[in-house]
Amino acid sequence: MSRRQSGRLFESIIAAIAVSYLLLLVPTSSIPDPEAGARDPFKWNRDDYFSSLESSFLKARSADPKTLLSSIDNRFVEFEGSIYSLRTRALEPSDLFLDSLETELFELAPLIAAAPEKISKFMGLHNAMRMAIKDQSRRWDMNAKEVRHRVYRLLYGGRAAVEETMLQSPQGTYPDLVLSNDIPSGTPAAIIRGAEVRSGDILVSRGGAPTSALIARGNDYPGNFSHVALVYVDESTGETSIIESHIEIGVTVSTVERYLADTKLRIMILRMRADLPVILCDPMLPHRAAEAIYRRAADEHIPYDFEMDNDDPSKLFCSEVASTAYRMFGVTLWAGVSNISSAGVRAWLAAFGVRNFETREPADLEYDPQLAVVAEWRDPETLYKDHLDNVVIDAMLESAEKGERLKYDWYKLPIGRIAKLYSLVLNKFEKAGPVPEGMSVESALTNDRFSKTHARIKKRTITLADKFEKDKGYKPPYWELLRLARVARGEVM
Repeated sequence: MSRRQSGRLFESIIAAIAVSYLLLLVPTSSIPDPEAGARDPFKWNRDDYFSSLESSFLKARSADPKTLLSSIDNRFVEFEGSIYSLRTRALEPSDLFLDSLETELFELAPLIAAAPEKISKFMGLHNAMRMAIKDQSRRWDMNAKEVRHRVYRLLYGGRAAVEETMLQSPQGTYPDLVLSNDIPSGTPAAIIRGAEVRSGDILVSRGGAPTSALIARGNDYPGNFSHVALVYVDESTGETSIIESHIEIGVTVSTVERYLADTKLRIMILRMRADLPVILCDPMLPHRAAEAIYRRAADEHIPYDFEMDNDDPSKLFCSEVASTAYRMFGVTLWAGVSNISSAGVRAWLAAFGVRNFETREPADLEYDPQLAVVAEWRDPETLYKDHLDNVVIDAMLESAEKGERLKYDWYKLPIGRIAKLYSLVLNKFEKAGPVPEGMSVESALTNDRFSKTHARIKKRTITLADKFEKDKGYKPPYWELLRLARVARGEVM
């Protein structure tokens, strides 16, 4: 081949590559912003009150220890009396007694944070209150706005109060595993990290990725959980399996070790209550539900449901693994349907492929009165990371409400499409590729840029939080962390 021919061939190859690159740069049709929902997302609107609780904490830290402990004991007596009333009276969600109960809990928390030796009893009282509220809510319409607000204020608010005291407490003040309620069950049992689980139990957890925080917070009722899995224990062999749906590969059957190997900032065990009519009639129902979805997952490939469509059983996102299993046996989990009403949150989730905004969010399962909390794993390091991820997402979502939309780096489209093609090949062999099965290239690139932005804001927030702690001598509570995240967002963006 002559030099001229070689040159022309080289030029042709370069031209072909350039044309291919340009063609691969052509975006698919853009997704219009979804309309806002009919509901109003919950807002606390109590910044001044929360700041006053911080002032109470500072005052308690400087108080005489004996006086402080005596005050706490007196408040414990009052709170125990309120919980007794809660257990023995039939209340409507509008009852002002529930307002006073919330206030009692919130105003105890800063005192406990200053006297961490009392935290175990405080956690026990919170659990008793939580169970009594769930007992009350069995008579309420969990889809009514007034009811959802009330249950959220008390259960999520109670959780938030307890966790603020935990984060102010020295290492070793409380155990990583907190056993909450001993709910009887006749289904096969196993032990996971020191806690007894039963076949049919539901594991609700929080992942460590920024998208996990978005799932937890991007809800009308922002929460702390982003993932749901179902426990199945083989009654013959005792082998324990975890059935869950992953963005990368869809529904899987995993070992306990594999389940725990993925980053989990917190894990909670939920169990069907033993006094429910369906369980009294069929105590093995939870086991049969878990076995049914276990068999289906073992027999067929079930893709991940990015659209979060509850009406399409061919694909399942994580919450649907549990809801589908129990629905086969006549049980409807998520007594209160999850709603994502904010236009900004909807637009951001749509960028990841979500098309249905009345659905089943992992965080909302905690409020289902059919379920009781059996145990929960939390440790100070991962709990603080959970809070950091949350405040960064909360601050970022405020930008979404002002019209900011998620974007991707358009010049990466060609590389992304090649990665998608490679992923499709791997998917044929039931392996995960760099672009998750069912996810578009644009969504994958959006996630990449979103995650990097979250990491930058979080890094700056940590720096500001460390300075806060150094200057004031205590970790910033959630409302202070959120303020710092807003500052960090303004500096980074």
